[in-house]
Amino acid sequence: MGRVGIIQMTSGPDPLENIEWIEQQVKVLSNQGAQWIVTPENAIIFGSRADYHEHAERLADGPIQKKLARIAKQHRIWLVIGSMPIQSEHGVTTTTLVFDDFGSLVGHYDKLHMFDVDVADGHKRYRESDTFTAGNKVVTLETPFAHLGLSICYDVRFPHLYSQLVREGAQVIVVPAAFTAVTGEAHWEVLLRSRAIETQCWIVAVGQGGVHPCGRETWGHSLVIDPWGRIINQLDQAAGSMFADIDLAVNEQVRRNMPIERHTRFNNHFQINNKS
Repeated sequence: MGRVGIIQMTSGPDPLENIEWIEQQVKVLSNQGAQWIVTPENAIIFGSRADYHEHAERLADGPIQKKLARIAKQHRIWLVIGSMPIQSEHGVTTTTLVFDDFGSLVGHYDKLHMFDVDVADGHKRYRESDTFTAGNKVVTLETPFAHLGLSICYDVRFPHLYSQLVREGAQVIVVPAAFTAVTGEAHWEVLLRSRAIETQCWIVAVGQGGVHPCGRETWGHSLVIDPWGRIINQLDQAAGSMFADIDLAVNEQVRRNMPIERHTRFNNHFQINNKS
């Protein structure tokens, strides 16, 4: 059994202020026995396109990543940064970073699906692709506490990604997010519980919450869901932290009793033809 820590944030455009909050919460959670800790999407910078591009760093290089590595090493925890801007030859990606308890960057995931939608809130028009370049790889990662599947926010609306994560061995899937208050109230919990039930994985979903300096409002309500779809622990909208204990024996029991992956007729080796 492994204990995961959740850091819900109301991040702003200043990386130093956001990192200070992360470090404070890491100290609390590590003292509570958390082995690994997850932050939301846009944990390090939450602002404008100019803010993201100003602070974007090359992967595994730069002062922000050095600070995060130090935090992981000092507190001897694995640290999953939900996302921060990473500079690549193709543009800036919004990228999950995974640091081990020695401070080494051992995994990363570039968000696949860009949030280019219209929402009935004060911001109204979201065009994430104006700021970030989409990734092109599905990523899982073996850790001492679980085989992790990585995803970010809007990805949760694309169940085929989560099915692929399971095929690649995922036992726990992380969903760092910055859901708007409008879409969060409508869809956050039902989408996450659906992904847990259909994948028979633990879901660790960590959100931004509250009103940010830029005026945007996010939903928060970070939660941990077991493979049967039960909510194990949950926060409200305000910034804060919590932990949950993850028992991988639950995965085994649920998958043994209801072997969905073995029963599915939709996979790479089978095609159903529609005939009129």
